[in-house]
Formats: sequence, structure tokens, C-alpha cells
Amino acid sequence: MRFRRTLIAAMVSVTILAGTGAAAAGAAVSDEQIAITTPPAGSTAWTHDHSLGLTMPNPATASATDVARFFAGLSAAEQQRLVRKYPLVVGNFDGAPPALRYQANEQAMQQELAHQQAKVADSSTDSADRIAAQSRIAMLQRLLTPGHQVLAFDPRGRGLVAEVFGDLSTAERVSVLVPGSDMDLEHFYGTTAAPLKGTAGMAMQLRSEEDAVSPGTSTAVIAWSGYVTPVGLGADAATARLAQAAAPRLESLMSGLAVTAHPDAAPSLFCHSYGSVVCGIAAPDIAAPQGVSDMVVFGSPGMDVPDAAALGDGVRLWATARNPGDWIGDVPYLEVAGLGHGADPTSSDFGSRVISSTGSYGHADYLDPGTASLRNFADIGLGRYPDVTCRTTGDSCLSGL
Repeated sequence: MRFRRTLIAAMVSVTILAGTGAAAAGAAVSDEQIAITTPPAGSTAWTHDHSLGLTMPNPATASATDVARFFAGLSAAEQQRLVRKYPLVVGNFDGAPPALRYQANEQAMQQELAHQQAKVADSSTDSADRIAAQSRIAMLQRLLTPGHQVLAFDPRGRGLVAEVFGDLSTAERVSVLVPGSDMDLEHFYGTTAAPLKGTAGMAMQLRSEEDAVSPGTSTAVIAWSGYVTPVGLGADAATARLAQAAAPRLESLMSGLAVTAHPDAAPSLFCHSYGSVVCGIAAPDIAAPQGVSDMVVFGSPGMDVPDAAALGDGVRLWATARNPGDWIGDVPYLEVAGLGHGADPTSSDFGSRVISSTGSYGHADYLDPGTASLRNFADIGLGRYPDVTCRTTGDSCLSGL
């Protein structure tokens, strides 16, 4: 198995480096990441807690509808008791009231902050662990600044997090940003020089554009770094293993939104790079009571499906034309023995609605201000389909709408 992973990593690296040269020369070939597929800490104690005289919904199996019903049946005092006792369970429970989740995750982050500060203060902590702890402290302090709405938080591994920009309780349009590789708690906000390389930065940019296009529409955008992403350009990026583990988590998020948020239309999904693999695998199980969900992929290496029809009837797929500086176009669009992610969603026979990305350049720059892709994303998120610009004049990306 180790030999196979090493071989895959080598093949991917050679392919990408051969196609992109200096642009990818610094890319790392990563070790295999461990997917998080189990409920958060405290879940076992939660399921065995009979102090309320109720059967607690199982974090591993309960539907969002059942979770919503459970919390709706609690008094405010009972809800607060559970937040204090099980912040990680409540904070990550799709179907629970978002405001309650924000409160629970604030408490969970405060606990993690204290834990990391203790590590830094401990003289026995080695230098590498101290640096990692300091980095996590900085991110936690940022997320704990008043005004942040953290919908999910899990400190395990590299850290999972999701943040809401806007008011989910009143939003007429809701969008979800699903990131690709190298995204985790530490990189959630990108860098000062490159905020759009972080999930939160992309989400804020999308919402800003939506507000500029339609200032009278109430919007919310969720930056969802809720799965373990590949690191670098190794075996994890070339296979669907992590995406398969992530898909149920995305499906759960969407199910939770269906019962806790009530926009005029189904939430839209914006899936970048490896995130489009997650979206492709999750799509057949995404059911939105408000109708069809728009799914927009950009910088996609493939979606692990043969064509748009395989995504199911509940999804309308928009594929963003690759810009000339996006190295992802040099990765072969194929799948052989689990290596690769299949057909190119921007190809003419895939069946997607291909939209323009004029003005963008690079793998992570599709949301740059002034680009056709960013404007298209906003128009799709707002449901302003007649304003969307197709890849080329005369394209039929708007047919049937």
C-alpha cells in the first residue's frame, strides 16, 4: 500500500511539474491525510446522557429533521445546559438552530484557545509544537472576535471550521463555498497579501459582489472548511479518498440548511478545485425542498462523475471556463485504477453550463474583483440567470432557464 501511494504521488508530481514548470516547482508532495469521519468529542457521553429524561439524537446517525425537532422541544434553559456541557456536539450538529451553534462553537473555541495557550506556556513543549500552537492561537483569537458566526468547529487534526457571513435567519439567498486542497483552520483566512486563497476570503468576496449586484437582497455565504483536505500535490489530491469521506459531511450541512434556513431558493454550491470532487460525489444525495441547487465548479480537476447527468436531478451544474494561467488544465482528465478525477466538466460533452472567467488568471483567482467569473458567481448565487455570461458568445449555457 505504501509503495502504491508513493507511486501515485510521484506520477502526479511529474505530470504537474512537467506541465507547469516553475509555477508548481515549490509544490509539496504530501503524506497521506487522515480523514475525520466520526462525530466530535463528547458524542459518546451525549448519547448516554439521560438527565433531561429524553433520548438524545445520535450525532453519528440522526437526520437533520430529527435534530431540529429535538432542539425545538427543549426549553431555553435546557438548550443552554447542553451548550455548556457539550459545546462540540451542539456546535457541529446540523439541524440545530444556527444561533445556538454559534454560541456553542464560541465556547468550544475558548476551550481550545486555553489548551493551546497552556502548550505554549509549558517548557516541555518542543519548538515545532510551540510554533503550531501559536499559529492556532492567532486564528482562534481572530474567530473569537465579536461578530463572527462560527457554524462548525472541530479542533481535531488540522482543524475544521465553517463560518457564516450574513444572517442565515433572514437570507433570501444562501451560498456555500467548498474549498480545495491545503485548506484547514490555520489557512482559513488566507494571508494578508492573498486573502482569496482562504475559504473565508473567497466567501466574503462572493458576498460582497452579491451585495454590490443586488443591494436589496438579503444574502448569506457559508465558508465551509468542514472536511480534511489534501495537502500538496500527492496521492490524496489524485484520488477521491478524502472526497468520499467529505461528501456525507457536505450532504449533512445541506440537510441542516434545509430545516434551519429558509431562503427563496435552494442554497447554491461554489466548489473550488478538489472541492469540486467533494461536490460531485455528494450531489446525488443533496435534496433541497426549495428546488434545484445551483452548483458552480471552478479550477476543477474533474468531479469523479462521467457527466452532469450523473449528479442527479437536484443539481444544476455550471462549470467555469479555465483561465489561461490555471495549471489545473495540465492535469490529465482521466480516471485509471482510482487515480485521477475523470472527465473535464468544462468539455463540450460533459453537459454543464460553461460560464466565462474573462479577466481571471491563476488557479485561485476566479473570485478576483472585476473578473467575469466573480460577477457570474454572484449572478448565479442571486438567481439572476439572464445576466450570466457564457464562455463564448452564442453558447447555450442559459438554455432552458
